[in-house]
Amino acid sequence: MGIVAGLDSSSESTRIVVCDADTGAVIRQGYAPHPAEKGHEIDPQAWLMSLGEAAGNGLLEGVQAIGVSAQQHGLLPLDSDGALVREALVGNDKRAQSAAADLLDSLGGRATWTQAVGAVPHAAQPLTKLRWLARNEPANAARVAEVLQPHDWLVWQLLGRPARRTTDRGGASGTGYWSAATGAYRPDLVELALGHQVRLPEVLGPSGTAGFTPEGLLISAGTGETMAAAFGLGVGAGDAVVSLGASGSVFGIHHEALADSNGTITSFADATGMHLPVVHTSNAVRVLRGTAEMLGTDLQGLSELALKSTPGSYGMVLLPYLEGERTPHLPHTAGSLHGLRRESMKPEHLARAAFEGMLCGLADALDVLRGRGVEVHRVFLLGAAAELGAVQAAAPGLFGAQVVVPQPADYAALGAARQAAWALGVAHGTLAPHDPPRWPAAASQVFEPGEELPVGQAVRQQYIAVREESYAGAFLSAQ
Repeated sequence: MGIVAGLDSSSESTRIVVCDADTGAVIRQGYAPHPAEKGHEIDPQAWLMSLGEAAGNGLLEGVQAIGVSAQQHGLLPLDSDGALVREALVGNDKRAQSAAADLLDSLGGRATWTQAVGAVPHAAQPLTKLRWLARNEPANAARVAEVLQPHDWLVWQLLGRPARRTTDRGGASGTGYWSAATGAYRPDLVELALGHQVRLPEVLGPSGTAGFTPEGLLISAGTGETMAAAFGLGVGAGDAVVSLGASGSVFGIHHEALADSNGTITSFADATGMHLPVVHTSNAVRVLRGTAEMLGTDLQGLSELALKSTPGSYGMVLLPYLEGERTPHLPHTAGSLHGLRRESMKPEHLARAAFEGMLCGLADALDVLRGRGVEVHRVFLLGAAAELGAVQAAAPGLFGAQVVVPQPADYAALGAARQAAWALGVAHGTLAPHDPPRWPAAASQVFEPGEELPVGQAVRQQYIAVREESYAGAFLSAQ
């Protein structure tokens, strides 16, 4: 069928993969950092400059279709002529925290918001950024006639800025004004935030076509980075993905939108027509880094120390709530170390307790999804910390599932390329709108719980007992 390209514009760089449309084999790759950016306000022309550099030296020669993935939670406010009113607002902009609190109260609390759009307002959302704009830059807010997110804007630029503006289900589900459950916008919420209505982009289906470039290249719907990475990994029903950053996130693939009354689950749509419920934790690798610094080592050294200990860390339990916690909802608490005895007060046992505490905190998030009917047979571990031996040794038993550690790759760009191949196939009549191309699964290491499952679950129960003793009922309220 030809070759396609996937373009991922993250917060730091542009990565492009050129793939065979039928097999998914990577033919060429391109990369370019974004020009230096300042805080949470970005001139999006920097993204285009990076894109042009990454696509240099004929990288896109022969490409028939392009898919676009981009950083989520960005807001590009446009005036009635399609010009930017101000620089784009991106990232988890802490300035918008009070705006999130305002919106939360304006609609009647967490339960009302989750019923409306599957998520409670938070600082990163485009909706919350609109409220911040209305409160802090009223003259600019009054000029806003339409809003786009980064992937929407890049698709529009590639197409030559046509009259039609588009987005996809995945991107729309992160705005705070589109519901994954109903598949519809809530323009009243935009008005609640900004003070007036605006034009919103058309939401395309997963295999939809946004349009064609002046040179005739098909541009697919595009999506957010999380959704593109899931599509690039090839995860499906029965799979969960645990992302190990400073904080953590856990998501599964489900057949329906999920929401809960206090907003523990954020209800996203995925890039295939399914749903992607997400649970966040405030603490993941920051727990390991902090412990490593305390012990005068690095992450690899911490892992080697932990492997000298035994499961259960000689009874030592670390509750990993260093930055407060979102799951369970304990925003004002702190981390704590329990079970100190003379025989447990050794560096290797503290190191092991750090790994077990971090992974048990993420297992709590997994259980929120399991408790709502999300099947979890495999857990994909993402992030550099997934390569650590102590993580790989402990995770299968603590999660109670097979653990898959994919080889490092540009999965968001691969997901965007796979989407492009899908749209191209539908346009040519070789693929069905509900049947994406069958690209091979990501190359991975696989770790089974095996005979260690009872040991891992005993460690988990030790952790749960300490958590319940310290914060009785807190986790149950998060479900």
